[in-house]
Amino acid sequence: MQFEETAIPAVKIVTPKKHGDARGFFSEVYKQSEWDKAGLDYHFVQDNHSFSAPVGTLRGLHFQTPPFAQDKLVRVVRGRILDVAVDLRRSSTTFGKHVAVELSAENWRQLFIPVGFAHGFITLEPDTEVLYKVTALYSPAHDRGLAFDDPDVGVNWPQPPGGPILSEKDRQWPRLRALEEIFA
Repeated sequence: MQFEETAIPAVKIVTPKKHGDARGFFSEVYKQSEWDKAGLDYHFVQDNHSFSAPVGTLRGLHFQTPPFAQDKLVRVVRGRILDVAVDLRRSSTTFGKHVAVELSAENWRQLFIPVGFAHGFITLEPDTEVLYKVTALYSPAHDRGLAFDDPDVGVNWPQPPGGPILSEKDRQWPRLRALEEIFA
């Protein structure tokens, strides 16, 4: 398993080894001992699976507030996404900055996003399936978000014809300037 830093060091690209032959492949996509060796001490408690039929489906930017704040490990098992993490930690030198990484079933990369970040993605292929592990259970009362199109954050989302497809909830999240201080 390979761990790489991104432009925001707290966000990591994790690439599991993939062993293939004429039958297909085998991969240990998560192995606690490898995370321990890398100094990443996290305990995942829930796995989520998302399916998006059309290209241009945008989910996010989401996060949960304490005590249900979540670290996430995101991977794609079918299709391709642009995965985005936005730093919401007010005391961080990278506050308001983001990392965007392409994840696909083909490149086999995963993105680790720690607590203190908003997370979202847009699908780049039809029928895309995303799996992600989280370190806290989902709590509707602690569910929050950040406007995907906040110009102060400046995510360069791919623009499908007609624009991205969002839920009504994701269209209404506040901008960074309007967010309460949640993560120090």
